[in-house]
Order: sequence, then structure tokens, then C-alpha cells
Amino acid sequence: MAAAAAVWFSAIAAVLLAASTIAVVVVAKMTGKRNGGAAAAAAEAELPLPPVVSGVSLIIPVITRGPMAVADELYVKLGSVFTVSFLGVVKATFLVGPEVQGGFYSRPESEVHQGGTYRMTVPMFGRGVMYDVDVATRSEQIAEYFAKWGEQGTVDLKRELDLLILTIASRVLLGKEVRETMFADVVASFHELMDNSMHLISLCFPNLPIPRHRRRDTASARLKELFSRAIQLRRGSGRAEDDVLQRFLESRYRDGRAMSDNEITGMLIALVVAGQHMSSSASTWTGAFLLRDPKHLAAAVDEQRRLIGDDRVDYDALTTGMSTLHRCIKEALRMHPPAPALVRTVRRGFAVRTREGKEYRMPAGHSVVSYAAFNHRLGYVYRDPDEYDPERFGPERKEDRVAGKFSFTAFGGGRHACLGEHYAFLKMKVIWSYLLRNFELELVSPFPEVELNNIMLGPRGEVMVRYKRRKLTST
Repeated sequence: MAAAAAVWFSAIAAVLLAASTIAVVVVAKMTGKRNGGAAAAAAEAELPLPPVVSGVSLIIPVITRGPMAVADELYVKLGSVFTVSFLGVVKATFLVGPEVQGGFYSRPESEVHQGGTYRMTVPMFGRGVMYDVDVATRSEQIAEYFAKWGEQGTVDLKRELDLLILTIASRVLLGKEVRETMFADVVASFHELMDNSMHLISLCFPNLPIPRHRRRDTASARLKELFSRAIQLRRGSGRAEDDVLQRFLESRYRDGRAMSDNEITGMLIALVVAGQHMSSSASTWTGAFLLRDPKHLAAAVDEQRRLIGDDRVDYDALTTGMSTLHRCIKEALRMHPPAPALVRTVRRGFAVRTREGKEYRMPAGHSVVSYAAFNHRLGYVYRDPDEYDPERFGPERKEDRVAGKFSFTAFGGGRHACLGEHYAFLKMKVIWSYLLRNFELELVSPFPEVELNNIMLGPRGEVMVRYKRRKLTST
């Protein structure tokens, strides 16, 4: 029943979100004892349940007024913890207050788990599959990619960054067999997979026999076929390359069993999907914000000018020297987290203490939702939260830390933090360091709106940029 509740809630929430319609979402202060004994359990049982609002009653308001407006209204009216009930069957508890949502991210999977929430990934990746960076090589690849731009022109920045990040993935994850013999086919199949997998109907009904899902299944099968061929080429060559494919081929489970080819192909698809969308979306939003804001663009360019030195981008420069660029990317992620909401199901009940000091019981079977898109816009955490202001993360303000370690959750947190966060920032900084050093850029299309019809929200439509090649020199 718990898994079914999570699935149904995800379906309803996704439908709402698609039309700009998800009621609220979270982030909350979740505290309580996991194993406090019988006395603690009895004390928890005496706590009241959160206030309840009908989910059906929210559909029209969210459609007509927007999800943020409804979220604000419920937050003001009901406080930091409230439950949205759909016909009394599905109960999703929203916990608002990003600085204190430790329970959502820190409790183990045995207590708060994903359940059937993300079953839509099974047709994409296959069954039995999961839900020292080579900076010089990456920089060389990026330079080679942008060489085709020529001296000046106009491009769709979103499309270009999407293809570039897939090119990087082909080196880091997939190997030279893919890059040198089947890259164009992989790119086409990957885009077909993404275009037909991330729509809201796929979250609600992933196995619905519709043309979109048939195209998705065909693309997934084609990618597995291509990656299987890459595996055979690698084994036949006798080479041991420095990439993730090689790690999978050499890895063993605890019982000594090797990964099957099906598992390896599914893992490769999962890794590319996870990394490509986040990096592509965040990189595009970063560019759009910088090119709209001369002040922050100038600061990022000046930082690159100071760091030019011998014209190399090394690991130290990326990790410690590009603090301005890092903050620009992080602020884009704050305003537009690629995965705006996460849903989990409570398996073991616990108590919640809100920011206002109230305590509520979180019973098993309820869903809990973490909504970074709402959490990142709370005014008591972030000053002028609707403004693009990278300096909020600077040493003088540190707004992402003042309210607690879970104030910024674009990469999750706690036990559920994304292991690829460091790599993602490095990759995006390498890309934008190169662009800022080598091109004058101008946004010539309107500032993009959010694409609301997909599960993972990115910029909608084309992001057209006019460029002119230059060679940035140190002062």
C-alpha cells in the first residue's frame, strides 16, 4: 500500500506540475528518534497528525494561479507541515523549511524510501539497474568542439551545450568505441529516448501503450544494442581504457560475480541520462542569466582574465580559483533546480518538529515531498529570492548555510546527496571558462521560460546567442 500510495501521489503531483500544477513542496525540519524504545514510540503516537487539505480542491487553484502562489498560501495558512490528501487514499505530507529537512535526506532507505515513485526509469534503463578528473583532456575536447563555430555567428546555446556534454560523456563514461565508431547513432538514440521518456504521462503511466512509449522503448533497445557492441569491441581489442565502461567490465559483486552486459548497458544509460540533463540544463540557465546581467557577466570575465596565466585551465584553478563562476552556476541551480521535487514514502513512522516549534506524527504509508524549487525561493532563507544574485553564496553572506545545511538541495543532501556534484561543477566550469575566455556573447532571443511539460524542468525553446571570437588577455 505504501508503494502504491507513492506511485499514485507521484502521478497526481506530476500531472499538476505539468500544467504548472503541483501544490506545494517541501523542505522541512524533520527530527525525531529512530529507535527510542517503547517510551519514545508511545510519545510519538500521542502527537497529532498534520493539518489536512484536499488535493482535489487544489487542482483548479494551481492551474489558474500557479504552483508557487498556492504553495505560499498553504504555507501561510497551515504552517510548516501539512498533508495533501487525495480522496483519503493517498496522503502526502509537505514539510516546509529548507534549513531543517534532515529527516528527508538523512534517514535510511529502510525508513524513508523511493518505493515505486521512480518506476518510470525501468523502461529507460532496464531491469536490475540502479536508480582525479582528466581536466587537460576535457579542455582539449571543448576547444575542439568550439573550433567548428568559426569566428562569429549565432547558435542555439541549449542545443550546443547539450551536444557538447554528450561529447564529454562519450569520453568519460562510454569510451572510444562509442566516440569513434557510433557517436552520431548514440546521440540520435539518446535524444529519442529523452524526448519520449520525460513527459509527465511517463511518470504517471510508464507502461501505457502509446506511440511515445513505443518510441522510448525502441530508442532504449537501440542504445543497449550500441553499447553491447561497444562492450564486444572493447573485449576484443584487449585494451584497458581509462573510462567508466572499463570500470564496469572489471568490477565484481561481493560474491565474485561480474556485471552482466545487460547491467552494464543499463548503468551506462542511467549515468548518461542523470549527468547530461542536469549539466545541460544548469549550463544553459547559467549562460542565460549571465548574458542578461552585465554586472555578473563582467565579474565572471574579470575572474577569467586574472586566472589566465599561461593559458591553462588546471584542476587547482577549477576547484579553488573560479569562485565567482562557481557561484554563478550555483545560483542558476538555486533558481532552476533540474529536478524540482523528490518524493519518498515513510516506512517507519517518526516525529517532525517544525520551524515554528510544533510537533507532528509522520505515520508509515505517508509520502513526503522535498520541493527544492519552492524551498530555494523562501524569503527568510534567501534575500530577494527571485533575483539572480550569485553573491548570496559569497563569504560575506553565505545564505545557503545560515538557515541550515539543507538550504540548498539542487544535488540532494545527507544520505541521498548526489555523488556526481563535484564532477558536475567541474564540467560546467570547464565549459564556461572556455566560453568566457574565447568569445564575446550576446543573448538575442527572449530570456527563456521554464519548460513545464517535462518531469525535469529546463529552459523552454531555443536560447539563441550571437558570438564573436576573441582572445581574452590578462591585465
